[in-house]
This record gives sequence, structure tokens and C-alpha cells, in this order.
Amino acid sequence: MLKRLATVAACLSVLALAACGNEGDGDASDTAKDPAASTSESTSESPSGETTSCDYPADGQDPARDVDAPSADAPAEGTVTAVMTTNFGDITLTMDRADAPCTINSFVSLSEQGFYDDTPCPRIGDQEGFGILQCGDPTGTGSGGAGYTVADELTGDETYGAGTIAMANTGAPDTNGSQFFLVFRDSQFPPSYTTFGTIDDAGLEVIDAIAKEGNDGAHPAGGGAPNKAVTIEKVTIG
Repeated sequence: MLKRLATVAACLSVLALAACGNEGDGDASDTAKDPAASTSESTSESPSGETTSCDYPADGQDPARDVDAPSADAPAEGTVTAVMTTNFGDITLTMDRADAPCTINSFVSLSEQGFYDDTPCPRIGDQEGFGILQCGDPTGTGSGGAGYTVADELTGDETYGAGTIAMANTGAPDTNGSQFFLVFRDSQFPPSYTTFGTIDDAGLEVIDAIAKEGNDGAHPAGGGAPNKAVTIEKVTIG
């Protein structure tokens, strides 16, 4: 169970996206809820045949970039690698489709369509019990997405140790979109965020280098924009 440290509890709102619709168009900290809280495909290992059906309903917002929703027929086996090329260096992600097939299907689809190319990672949290770099919104505001939602894929036993990749959400169930966070320090969150892969050691060193540059501390829950801008130059699948 999440330790009830005041600093950690406050930091949870960093992972929540801005509320949908017309409730606000500013930074996510203005409207985020506290969480109790085309699509061609290539993989590093070809799926062995098992699939699952996924639903990607519209979220009521215009996508930050013009992209198609993923195929509803998602591979449920096989390993996918993605190289996230940033201005600080490469971060290699490894994803097992069996763990979160619908989430990974969406991430691969968006990556293949160039949704994440030339996008900022606008927020970093770097303190005790909390170390994440949040990315995946081309607008850089924390409120942008791909125009559709992805259902939670949770077991209730999720943990967020260093090297975990997980989806950000609005604080409500089944509100994942395009935004995700990279955990570079063991972090204490409730099991409310779909985990869908791991970060290689070299990638963790890259994120550590980002963290060492510091942040502006502008987010009321802790952390803020990196002092040195972080840009995903491209994401390469396979």
C-alpha cells in the first residue's frame, strides 16, 4: 500500500493529465484530478499468433497531431523494442505484449505514425520516493493527446520501481491516452497506472543526466519543467 508520506502524496498529481473537454487549456496542474488515486506494425520479435480485441473510443478532444486510432485487433504475444532518441541520448524500451497488449498496440501505432517525433518531455519529478520523466504530449502542456482513450490493463499488483514505463491518466479509470512516464527512481504510487515495459540501464543513465540538470520547481505538487529542455527526436520500433 502506498506509504502516506506527504511529499509522495502530493506528487501523485504530476501523473494526472489535464481534464478533458473545455474545462481548461492550461498546464495540467490547473485541472488535473488526483489519482486515488497507418497503423503498420513492426516488432523486434514477430508475434506468435495470439491476439486480443481492443477498444479505442474517442476522448472528445481533437488530437494534438493527426493520427489514426490503432487496429482493434492487437497482438497479445511477442516482445517489442523501441528506441527513443532524445537530445540527451537514446533510451531503449522493451515491451512484452502479453502484459498490456492494448496499451502496447497503441504505443507502437503512435510511434509508427510519428506522433512522438519532435515532442517535449515537459515535466520531471525528482525527489525522495518519486522519480519520473513525463512525455507523450506534442503540445507540451500536459493536456494533449491522440484523440482516443486506452482502457486500463491492471492486475492490482503494479509497482513502480526504477526502469518501469507506465501510462499517465486523468485520475479516473480507463483514461489513458498518449502520455506516459519513465520511472528512473523507485516510486511509490497506488496500482492505478498501467505498466507496459522496462527501460534499459543506459536509458536510465540518460534520464539521470536530465534530472541532474534540475527543474524549475513550478509544479505545485513537486518538480516541474526540466531546466534543460528534453526533446524526443524520434521513436523507432524494432
